[in-house]
Amino acid sequence: MKFDPSYMFTVVMPQLLWALPLTLLLTISSSVIGNILAVPVALARLNPNPLLWIPARVFIFTMRGTPFLIQLYFIYYGLGQLIPGWMMRGYPFLKDGIYYAIFALSLNTAGYTGEILRGAILAVPHGEIEAARAFGMSRFQVFWRITLPRAVRICLPTMSSETILLLKATSIASLVTVYEVMGTATTIRVDTYRVYDTLIGAGIVYFVTVYFLTRGLNWVERKLNKDRMAIPASGNAAPAQA
Repeated sequence: MKFDPSYMFTVVMPQLLWALPLTLLLTISSSVIGNILAVPVALARLNPNPLLWIPARVFIFTMRGTPFLIQLYFIYYGLGQLIPGWMMRGYPFLKDGIYYAIFALSLNTAGYTGEILRGAILAVPHGEIEAARAFGMSRFQVFWRITLPRAVRICLPTMSSETILLLKATSIASLVTVYEVMGTATTIRVDTYRVYDTLIGAGIVYFVTVYFLTRGLNWVERKLNKDRMAIPASGNAAPAQA
């Protein structure tokens, strides 16, 4: 089938744009849940107690060492086998693939971000922590007010990149009956046998979405790191007077 731009923009693109909010829902919800879960994962990874750091390390290695597709299939089909039938009948949402997709994406994000956050916590200047202790802060207050905010600011560029990767990873959710952008494109392609129109259209939607998401994350990064921005040197400094 030949590529038809008019068909793509008049038929395919409206349907893909209609599915875009679901893609954004997957991205935002999984990012929020995953980043929240990353905090205890990072703390457990830094804890000297082997009962904490060993499971955390295994979890991180599992999430980073296995393909996300395997993780999604394992959660979608594995949990489906473990959940009793009466729960499936009583809670119909357990049959919806979107919840399994959010769960899988959140765990995957927690694995990646947990390791990133661990390195950022270790990179927090020790002098700032000592200064907070000198003010009489407790260990929890030092972590909540000094260590965690500083660590987030340090690893924010890397976390922004992970968010972009998460957005693109949502396309895999189409394999478990979640009709986001890629799922909708696949449905149109199967129904119409138009390969190029649907794939190019989906690529354009992802490209534009990533562009605006990147701009937004860059704005947040500049906003939170204003004090770390380099001050431009004046080009024509006045000569010193003798």
